[in-house]
Amino acid sequence: MITYRKRILDNGLTVIVNRDRTSKLAAVNILYKVGARNESPDRTGFAHLFEHLMFRGTRQVPVFDLPVQMASGDNNAFTNNDYTDFYLTLPYENIETALWLESDRMEGLDITSEKLATEKKVVIEEFRQRYLNQPYGDRALLLRDLAYKVHPYRWAAIGLTPDHIAAATLDEVQAFYRTHYHPSNAVLSLSADLDEERMLDLGEKWFGGLADRPTAAAPIPQEPPQTAPRRLEVERDVPATTLTIAYRMGGRMSEDFYTADLVSDLLSGGDSSRLYRRLVRERKLLSSVNAYITGDVDPGLFIFTGQLLPETTVEAAEAAFAQEVSALQTEIVPEHELEKVKNKFEANTLFGELNVMNKAMNLGFYEMLGDLELINGEVARYRAVGAERIRDFSRRTFRPECSSTLIYRAAPKTEPAENAES
Repeated sequence: MITYRKRILDNGLTVIVNRDRTSKLAAVNILYKVGARNESPDRTGFAHLFEHLMFRGTRQVPVFDLPVQMASGDNNAFTNNDYTDFYLTLPYENIETALWLESDRMEGLDITSEKLATEKKVVIEEFRQRYLNQPYGDRALLLRDLAYKVHPYRWAAIGLTPDHIAAATLDEVQAFYRTHYHPSNAVLSLSADLDEERMLDLGEKWFGGLADRPTAAAPIPQEPPQTAPRRLEVERDVPATTLTIAYRMGGRMSEDFYTADLVSDLLSGGDSSRLYRRLVRERKLLSSVNAYITGDVDPGLFIFTGQLLPETTVEAAEAAFAQEVSALQTEIVPEHELEKVKNKFEANTLFGELNVMNKAMNLGFYEMLGDLELINGEVARYRAVGAERIRDFSRRTFRPECSSTLIYRAAPKTEPAENAES
């Protein structure tokens, strides 16, 4: 059970605080409601670019990391399709250092042509190293583009192409900052062994004077229903062929989310899970296998993926996945099997609540979802999922017309030609 108090400042910033009496550290988390879904199709990767730019200093603090280190703290950030998150941990006596730094860069980020050019190079190189020059690196990009045709989820947080970042102008980047990085588009969440009223007042002290600059954001286009299966096959210089099948499913706040999450654990939650036990260990069709959900705010994907052994055909792997899907659609999951995955989720939730940063992050995340009380209610929602709901979900979700299949085929190995005798 995570206790909290919440205050919305006059400028629109939401401040949520939790008193953690077990830790000497303070966690300061600030979530901006901007991710890849808020980008233009011809200028993707901006949210991720700003994750980098936000560490490039302000007019008041040229080097962001230096005060953090002097306060014995640590900090980092991440970007996904739905939001961007910045987090710091430091001794709770130094919490105001973190609040000062975050309030300063919310309003005073110093974006210059030189800094932008430097970070553009960093981001473009990251794109190349992680996605273009890495074995299987573009697989996720290809799958997104196959599964989505309209919604911004069709590109990853890194963007559609490095060309978009390369072509970004200073004016475009500054406009993106003004549009998305302001109080009413952010959630500040704190967890520390400090009085909750005092933490709320500190949020007011450091952020209350910031001016809000809300800008009407462009509406996010919603993906139309998928009515026919999609299929893409590519050939790459990789060690083994992989098969990935994605099915459309509901968003993070849909009732189906909890069922889908439990189904993914039933299928691939460890070495005793169905897919590993049957397709890897017993039938020896795959060398590795996974099933997972994207967990996106808007309707996302339920994904099956496996790496084929050399003697396994794509057709055999597809048939094996189809057999497991059919079992979910026709059979009742045994109670002990369902209870095991529920217990695992509950244990992970309780364990996560011991960490001061997890609490701060989760407070921000559930507020972003629009249901803060859910931070203490999700275990009950998972517990409420029964075997019949799993069968119903599987019948509605795992339908051929809702599938996108990506065959990522290993290129045939060619023997080096022998030197001809002269």
